[in-house]
Amino acid sequence: MPSVPASNHLLAGLAVSDFALLQPHLEATDLPLRRGLEYPNKPIQHVYFVERGIVSVVAGTRNDGECEIGIVGREGMTGIQILVGSDRSPHQTYVQVAGHALRIEAVRLRKIMEENARLRNCLLLFVPAFMAQTAQTAVANGRAKLEQRLARWLLMAHDRLDGNEITLTHEFLALMLSVRRAGVTEAIQRLEEMRLSLMSFFSALAGSCSSRIPNSPSGIC
Repeated sequence: MPSVPASNHLLAGLAVSDFALLQPHLEATDLPLRRGLEYPNKPIQHVYFVERGIVSVVAGTRNDGECEIGIVGREGMTGIQILVGSDRSPHQTYVQVAGHALRIEAVRLRKIMEENARLRNCLLLFVPAFMAQTAQTAVANGRAKLEQRLARWLLMAHDRLDGNEITLTHEFLALMLSVRRAGVTEAIQRLEEMRLSLMSFFSALAGSCSSRIPNSPSGIC
């Protein structure tokens, strides 16, 4: 059965015939770090289907600075306001981890969706998924400790990237978590201490298991 030739999960989930409606209008583009994709209350020019990298959706005020409310990777797309009939967002969207995307003009995507309900409905599935992420982010920001919020963000980023390395500065993480840079440094140190403690625990557990059950093939007590 033919499949859609795309790394983006939304595009890959489309029927081949639906993807064929978009394909002639999709433009491959690099996503360099900090590239702006959307600006508050400005018309959205392009919708980006991320194939590699991470895009950050940021809310902010003139006096209080910025705070990340959601991220988008290869699982989704930018410009969800286009899907629900608007042409602009109150938030800023920019590249947080450099990568690559396929983009389409917003007006073109809107026209195609008006003519194909199945394609529109498939893309609309991303809206509640992203809204759930922003709701969980609000809960985490309001109730979780900083190291918990940082661990959550790192796991979310890891889900959207290949490999185990994420290249970010403490300043960038502080901006994303809306805290002081020193707070990020302290949270990273606490996570590292927790990791080392867990490694010591499992190492000791493995040694205990092997001494108690020498023939255990799995090393589990």
